[in-house]
Amino acid sequence: MKNKNISKNGIFFLGALGGLLYGYDVGIISGALLFIKDDIPLNSFTEGLVVSSMLVGAIVGSGFSGPLSDKFGRRKMVFMISIVFITGSLIFAFAPNMITLVIGRGILGLAVGGSTAIVPVYLSEMAPTQSRGSLSSLNQLMITIGILASYLVNYAFASIEGWRWMVGLAVVPAVILMIGVAFMPESPRWLLKNRREEDARRVLGLTRTQEQVKAEMYDMIQANRISDSTWSILSSSWLRSTLIIGCVFALFQQIIGINAIIYYTPTILTEAGLGNSTSILGTVGIGVVNVIVTIFALKIIDQVDRKKLLVVGNIGMVSSLLLLAVLIKTVGLDSSVGAWTIVACLTLFIVFFALTWGPVLWVMLPELFPMRARGAATGFAALALSIGSLLVAQFFPMVSRSLGIAQVFLIFAAIGVAALIFVIKFLPETRGRSLEEIEADLRKRTSA
Repeated sequence: MKNKNISKNGIFFLGALGGLLYGYDVGIISGALLFIKDDIPLNSFTEGLVVSSMLVGAIVGSGFSGPLSDKFGRRKMVFMISIVFITGSLIFAFAPNMITLVIGRGILGLAVGGSTAIVPVYLSEMAPTQSRGSLSSLNQLMITIGILASYLVNYAFASIEGWRWMVGLAVVPAVILMIGVAFMPESPRWLLKNRREEDARRVLGLTRTQEQVKAEMYDMIQANRISDSTWSILSSSWLRSTLIIGCVFALFQQIIGINAIIYYTPTILTEAGLGNSTSILGTVGIGVVNVIVTIFALKIIDQVDRKKLLVVGNIGMVSSLLLLAVLIKTVGLDSSVGAWTIVACLTLFIVFFALTWGPVLWVMLPELFPMRARGAATGFAALALSIGSLLVAQFFPMVSRSLGIAQVFLIFAAIGVAALIFVIKFLPETRGRSLEEIEADLRKRTSA
């Protein structure tokens, strides 16, 4: 195969690069919004529309890219995603009016939705069982690096109000991804499903010993003997409950407050009286913490049960949101002390999210679903994730102006409690088992 000389680190770096683009395009709008409004008039509704239009595109992209990756392969879809990223970034950067802004963001959303559906599947299918958690978490690490990069770019161009440069620079990593696809191997499980057993064996050999290849190929061949089609599996009663669990899991990750922080922290801080550059600098600090804690999460995610991490994260996030709401009501938003108090509480929230819910979701989603429908099922879960992100992006500005920011964060805290109950009651544990073992257990439990 032409990819046989690529290093193990190179495989996973390139595989996760789509996550960096996702993080950059999610984070860049937070600073760009401060200056877009001076160039192209926006009210609270159209402001939310510009932010959420990317997420409307993400709903479409995640819904279609998963099934398409099952049919055409993960590599081909990643290549298409990189082209869409480039196209959307250029349209957005040169937009002369609000309608073009929305169109550009919508096209970016197609690529964002595709990356959320395909990147976790690719990493999970490429990773050895014993390190699947940390390697799959590279997607979340790349997302956090992308977000941090967007904050730094925002700060760099804030003095000249260069929002077009902010959004246009997303072209650079998109071009790197497009070129890098040529060096990425195809997923071994997709190859085996498409009757390319020798190619699958070679790809496994890039990241495993010969003994591991032999054992894993046996498990994959046994699982592949099940002749059900993708759509027959998706529509089967035995997978339905797991698909619902995966979709609810993804939805919760987006509506527990993280996107309100990512999208609107600079806006919140400027309303508290800080200048534009200072507000963006506050988000840079949050972004740095996000990356550092995510790196630490990669170190522990294969040593601690996934559910335990999620429970700890829920407790920490809910506590920080409650503290934030109380401090906003007592200290207030109309002082620098209040503004930096908000930054401290938001940073605490980010610590717990980046340690738990951030990486664990991307690890567990592909683990939950069977090989013949993994791309499509993960795509549907990513669709639910995009819907949750859309709801937060569109309605946070309006609801916060109507109810007040403190009340909105109390709502997020209540959602966090509901997410905690969901994890304890419904989410299965997946750590330490191969994808084929998890699938066999799923079929056994549902009598498939």
